[in-house]
Amino acid sequence: MHHGHLIPAVDAALQLAAHGALASVVVTPTYAARLRPAVESSGLPVRLVELPLDLAGTDDVDRIPLDQEAAYLLATSRLRGPLERHLRVHAPPVTCVVSDICHPWTTGLASSLGVPRLSFLGMSAYCLLCLQTEHHAAAMHNAYAAADPYWHLMPEEPVEVKLPTAPPGFMRLPASEKLAYEKLAYAVERACVDVDGVLLNTFLELEPGTVVDSGEVRSVNVWAVGPVSLFHQHEHQHVAALAARGNAPAVDADECLQWLDGKEPSSVLYVSFGSSVLHGRPEQVMETGLGLEASGHPFIWVVSPENAGQDQDEEVRGFLEDLEGRLSGRGLLIKGWAPQQLILSHASVGGIMTHCGWNSTMEAVAVGLPVVTWPHMAHQFLNEMLSVQSMGTGVSVGVEWLKEEDGEVAVVERGAVEKAVRSIMGGGDEAVERRTRAAALATKAREAVREGGSAFINLRRLVRRYQAVMPQDTSTSPQIRY
Repeated sequence: MHHGHLIPAVDAALQLAAHGALASVVVTPTYAARLRPAVESSGLPVRLVELPLDLAGTDDVDRIPLDQEAAYLLATSRLRGPLERHLRVHAPPVTCVVSDICHPWTTGLASSLGVPRLSFLGMSAYCLLCLQTEHHAAAMHNAYAAADPYWHLMPEEPVEVKLPTAPPGFMRLPASEKLAYEKLAYAVERACVDVDGVLLNTFLELEPGTVVDSGEVRSVNVWAVGPVSLFHQHEHQHVAALAARGNAPAVDADECLQWLDGKEPSSVLYVSFGSSVLHGRPEQVMETGLGLEASGHPFIWVVSPENAGQDQDEEVRGFLEDLEGRLSGRGLLIKGWAPQQLILSHASVGGIMTHCGWNSTMEAVAVGLPVVTWPHMAHQFLNEMLSVQSMGTGVSVGVEWLKEEDGEVAVVERGAVEKAVRSIMGGGDEAVERRTRAAALATKAREAVREGGSAFINLRRLVRRYQAVMPQDTSTSPQIRY
């Protein structure tokens, strides 16, 4: 239910609907309110199914402490009964269940309904292949702890993953959540074995060999349908649709666009570390800000309202206020949710500094931007490898995952931040080559989603595979519940 999962999942549902399916997006009331503007503005046959879920006093996973998150995700299985009853009494009958990998309880739901289940994964085909090479949850939990370099062939050249840059576990979590995480990991692994197919937010031209290999390992269909964010390029209400993706932005979209309009083409760096790691440690927030300031390049920096709020670290709050004052128009700080794709699509934006979540990585690919890679956890380190080594569009800020039990990463100093920013935003030969490669990937991405492209064909085949023949008129009427 994190935005990095939810936003591309809803985009995929909109794509399925555009190809003739009736898609029902099942969410809790909090998320329904956030998604309704984008869904309704699409004009497509997409239903929002609201199911109440009050665990720990909220249905918003962003309000759940990290040490309770795995237990919270396990408890979402309480939605199975209400969802099954809803699907049985509302026409037309469901023909396929598509669920996020973090909801393994949907295996039982699909079985009870007698329909196939597809898994939607917010990760690359490369990461999926890495996970699939492990045969049980315990092995998956320590997949990156191998002492030897771990190789897989990628589109252009091998990618090497080895210590210390690879995290020593799939996700380092507090000890208090270890048991809940192991239960969740085991349930997810079992659900991956039982799945009928996988939807990935990637495209064949980006990961040709890996898409094929990831399907062959488990003998399941892998449908590469991305970049799903490019669905919105066809909408008439382009600005409104992009601004409404995921949540209400903390800044007025028109004001943000006016700020960008006043900047030179490809001159602005967009900085965001995702909703899960938006806050950051106080010392890291300050080092990041000083590095951005020293780079000399205009930037938009998405900071957490927790960092800028009155109830947080007074030194950090004061630092951000002083930074805004010193920059005087060169830097725009957005305190909260930002209309990311709307910003990235603007001609003034020339690069992105990212936590390497796959959603942000694919959005950068879709618009042809080079990236400063700053992974924080889990498969984000693998995504960094793809951006830097395989795509050739990224520059690492140099973060390394430490081996201490607390799983903390070292503070990245301002000098490293400044150097990385100058590397992708500068005018040297290497920077020009990165931008050229990024632009070429964006062209391939647009071709993939156009009629006749690889993602377009996969979506069309997917809908036809799970279509239902309605007995009343014997006409084919694709119906997919999501």
